[in-house]
Amino acid sequence: MTIKEIASAVAQLPPTELAEFAKWFEEFQAQVWDKQLEQDDKAGRLDALLTQAEKDFEQGHCFHKG
Repeated sequence: MTIKEIASAVAQLPPTELAEFAKWFEEFQAQVWDKQLEQDDKAGRLDALLTQAEKDFEQGHCFHKG
């Protein structure tokens, strides 16, 4: 199935089914994001960011708004 075919099918959905699809797709994207984040973490691609965040915290560059 092509993107054009998917877009055409989505465009033909009634409003209630479009809302259901939109909710499903948002959850699907979140799962894809979570999986990618886990892979990046396991591969060490986030280590530099974590190190910088810890350094900023230790230097008092983080604050709480409340």
